[in-house]
Amino acid sequence: MTWDHPRGYRVLDRLDLGIAWDRQSLEDFESRPVREFAATHQLAVVDHPNLGTCIADDALQPLDTLFAEPELAALRDRCAGPSFDSYTLDGRQWALPLDTATQVAAYRPDLLPAGEVPPTWDQVLTFAHHHRTVLCLGGAHAFLMFAAVCASLGSPWPEQEDRVSMDSVEALTIMAELLATGDPEEADHNPIGILERMARDPDAAVYCPLLYGYITYQEAAGGRRALQVADAPRGPAGIGSVLGGTGLALTSSAPTDTEHGRATLRQAISTLLSDEVQLDLYDELGGQSSLRAAWESDRAHGFYSRTRTTLDHAWVRPRNPGYPHFQHRASEVIRQGLMERQPPELILAGIVATRSAAAKERV
Repeated sequence: MTWDHPRGYRVLDRLDLGIAWDRQSLEDFESRPVREFAATHQLAVVDHPNLGTCIADDALQPLDTLFAEPELAALRDRCAGPSFDSYTLDGRQWALPLDTATQVAAYRPDLLPAGEVPPTWDQVLTFAHHHRTVLCLGGAHAFLMFAAVCASLGSPWPEQEDRVSMDSVEALTIMAELLATGDPEEADHNPIGILERMARDPDAAVYCPLLYGYITYQEAAGGRRALQVADAPRGPAGIGSVLGGTGLALTSSAPTDTEHGRATLRQAISTLLSDEVQLDLYDELGGQSSLRAAWESDRAHGFYSRTRTTLDHAWVRPRNPGYPHFQHRASEVIRQGLMERQPPELILAGIVATRSAAAKERV
């Protein structure tokens, strides 16, 4: 099972791995429990915040059933940013980075020179009053932007019930001011929707300060203009961004109890993480590599090198059971609050209440 975007299926469809891949939407990838398809799919492309729920559901098998510890350590050294570690939980490796992403800034280089992209949140606020700026608040992304801004202010969203700082209020204040300068309806899309409009509509925004980068928008194609990316805006504590990307995991139905099954799965995973695929084939088909060698290069019109610093500082989200459900609920609270121009303190109270309720539920 993979996700339904060219970045998620073109490479898989090209390779002859003897595996048939089904697809699910970006929203289902972010929030659908793997337990719902683990019995019918042996490999799953997963989001790291889902790990806690997957483990609690016995929906995944750890990768040390296929790979020895020295092999995993060598792969960790090859991976970019915190991508490998985001799939490590309770001392086991539950997935391997297939694709790496983080929130970055995106802009139209035909209208905005690289030197004019605002590097800090204070400058973003000033910029937005003079240039069409759009936020990415659809689906889970309202909370993800909130978490990233909190991180840049010095307080990544706390997992503990009793730790909520004034940085949370300031982050919501920044988001509210930015939303007031643009079109709120335009903001109610996921990253693909925002990037599509920026790339196709001549009247669209010229800049989005924070959304997940998609390498496929670096080139003009099919009526789309090329977009460019930059590091996420900085706050007093530095760059704030939330790690994304995908991991390749073994489901509970994967045949690891036979030598043939282990050999087949091992070969498929090793191929997908090889330099030949992660560097060469990804370049050809618009994949977004998880390897450090790509992110330290000028491949893809500078996509990797322009945002490597952001990736290196990306925040790894909690992976406790039920977290993705909380993330979506909190996004609804933030999105509604911002659209209705509620006071930041009231929105924050709603987020905290949502977290408290989610902690008592089993998703």
